[in-house]
Amino acid sequence: MIQFEKFVLKNGLTVLLHHDQSTPMVVVNTLYDVGARDESEEKTGFAHLFEHLMFGGSVNIPDFDGPLQNAGGESNAFTSNDITNYYDILPKENIETALWLESDRMLSLAFTDKSLEIQRQVVIEEFKQRYLNQPYGDVWLQLRPLAYRVHPYKWATIGKELEHIEQATMKDVRAFFEKHYGPANAILCIAGNFDQEKIKEQVEKYYGDIPTSLKPARILPKEPVQSEYRVLEIRRNVPVNAFYFAFKMQERRDPAFYITDVLSDAMGREKSSLFYIRLKKELKLVSDISAYITGSIDDGLLIVSGKLSENVDFEEFEKEFWKTIEEIKAEKMSEEEMTKLLNKIRTSKEFQEQGLLNRAMNLCNFELLGDANGINEELGLYSLITAKDIETMASLILNKENCSLLKVKSEL
Repeated sequence: MIQFEKFVLKNGLTVLLHHDQSTPMVVVNTLYDVGARDESEEKTGFAHLFEHLMFGGSVNIPDFDGPLQNAGGESNAFTSNDITNYYDILPKENIETALWLESDRMLSLAFTDKSLEIQRQVVIEEFKQRYLNQPYGDVWLQLRPLAYRVHPYKWATIGKELEHIEQATMKDVRAFFEKHYGPANAILCIAGNFDQEKIKEQVEKYYGDIPTSLKPARILPKEPVQSEYRVLEIRRNVPVNAFYFAFKMQERRDPAFYITDVLSDAMGREKSSLFYIRLKKELKLVSDISAYITGSIDDGLLIVSGKLSENVDFEEFEKEFWKTIEEIKAEKMSEEEMTKLLNKIRTSKEFQEQGLLNRAMNLCNFELLGDANGINEELGLYSLITAKDIETMASLILNKENCSLLKVKSEL
């Protein structure tokens, strides 16, 4: 059971406190409820650009990393289609340094032409290196618009086009910050060995004077139910042919999300799944194959991806793939197998929550979903899932008309 306390400042900032006296460290984690799905289709990549800009210094503190490193700390951040998350890890004695830094950039990020240009070039270089000049790098740039036609999940976090970042103006950047980076759109979690008497005073001291903000309305187009099998074939300079099947699945808040998560584990479990036994071991059609979910807040994807074996063509593989899918849908999972799956999930979750940073991030994530206490209720939801639930879910979503297939063919 992960204990925590929650309160909300007058300016709308949600604060979660998780005390753990077994560690000499503290984590200051700030989740902003903004991701790539909140961008305009004509101006994508801004959430990720801001992840970088937030390290460019604030009006009062031009160097974010310097004071934190001097306090024995480290920081980092990540952006997804749903959120942007910043975290600092440092010795408990120096917690005020992190509160000072994080609150100041929430209050008054420095908008300078120099900072924008530096971070713009960093993001452009990342776009080129990770997405354009790396084998299989542009898979998600191709797969997302294939699977999503309306919802803003149809572009990747890095952005839809390089030109959107190249053409970003100071006016665009300021408007994005003012809309999404206010206290009412943030969740702050402080986890670790802090002074429980002082911490609320410290939070009020550093964050209380930040002006109140309005939480921006989020009105996103809902993705229509897919009714046709979509296939896209691209040719790239890659060592072997690869495949990515994307099945539509439930949103994160749907109780059925957990069933599909277990289904993906069942499909992707190494050496005992039908995929592995049939397609790799017996028919030797693939060199590897796995299944996983995107975990998106809105309607997500169950992905089955892998690489074809040498001299295997897509037509032969695809035929056997769908035959195996039908067998998976007809498979009656034993209670023993189900217990193994759930035990594996439990072990994985418990191991994950041993880390202080993971606890802080998960508390923020569950609070964003509606209730931070979901971190303590999640395993209970998994334990309710039956083999029959998995069978029903497989029949519901593992269908051609609910699937988009990206084929990456080697030009080598």
